[in-house]
Amino acid sequence: MSRQRQRALFDEYSARGEPLGWFEHLYAEAGNDASKISWADLQANVPLVQWLEREKPVGQGRRALDVGCGLGDNAIALSARGFAVTAFDISATGVQWARRRFPRAAIDWQVHDLLQAPAEWRGAFDLVVEVYTLQLLPPELRPKAMAVLASCVAPQGELLVICRGRDEAEPEGQMPWPLTRAEVEGFTRLGLTLVRFEDFLDDETPPVRRMRGLFRRD
Repeated sequence: MSRQRQRALFDEYSARGEPLGWFEHLYAEAGNDASKISWADLQANVPLVQWLEREKPVGQGRRALDVGCGLGDNAIALSARGFAVTAFDISATGVQWARRRFPRAAIDWQVHDLLQAPAEWRGAFDLVVEVYTLQLLPPELRPKAMAVLASCVAPQGELLVICRGRDEAEPEGQMPWPLTRAEVEGFTRLGLTLVRFEDFLDDETPPVRRMRGLFRRD
């Protein structure tokens, strides 16, 4: 499915006052054809995999939250590191699809709106992984989404954020909206400390500018 179609769905649902409603429509309309979901590569996100291979986090005895899990590949990559993974998405169709793809995976698949995350998630996760979700949210919803993400991080826990990137002087563009470094570093105003920030070009053709930020709750 083209980005043009996704943007049309976003515009349609935003006009109804449901700026997040298009995600379920998108997954349902795809009809089990992953090629119609632009971010569904049927493999874990490459910048996430690179980070996992470099940092080699130990997951045993620790909980991870996969935000906007889609078809489930990132959750599987986290589980492979030994984490007890909770993976959620706002789309029930997407979550059901992930369950079908990985029927034997020890993943706690859930359906939730990030902006209305369960109260029991507060301070509950040793690693929160957010890949490409914030860039799909309208700018006016991002501050609340970021506050919820930060709240899920346990003491001594970490938040990993991966997104498209742009300079402050560059135009905002269209959804998926690239974020600035200042936007990503907004997590430091939410009780987290910046551990590492990376600004890089990925291996796509043509390359896409990405940002990867790691934050910790002290």
